[in-house]
Amino acid sequence: QVQLVESGGGLVQAGGSLRLSCVASGSITSIDVRGWYRQAPGKQRELVAEITSGGRMNYADSVKGRFTISRDNAKNTVYLQMNSLKAEDTAVYYCNVLAWNGVNSWGKGTLVTVSP
Repeated sequence: QVQLVESGGGLVQAGGSLRLSCVASGSITSIDVRGWYRQAPGKQRELVAEITSGGRMNYADSVKGRFTISRDNAKNTVYLQMNSLKAEDTAVYYCNVLAWNGVNSWGKGTLVTVSP
């Protein structure tokens, strides 16, 4: 099992930037894919960005060119750099890992609020 702790959320004005961090502990070697999801009020949880163990990255169309996912394996941490934030980026952001055995693990989430 993998435990995840997110940080870095907060209130920012439109056009601003935030960087989210997610530290993993536990069965680190079992991790295949690390990602960020978000869930806005009244909406389903959606994929924002993900990075595989091989370094391949995938982004939602709505954040391409604005958000960047990266990782620091030495720190067991994945980051989400969010630039040019928009009001519609307001959501709870969740860190996720997919293990090689297909098991998903989730963090508790961090709230990002973008004021117009």
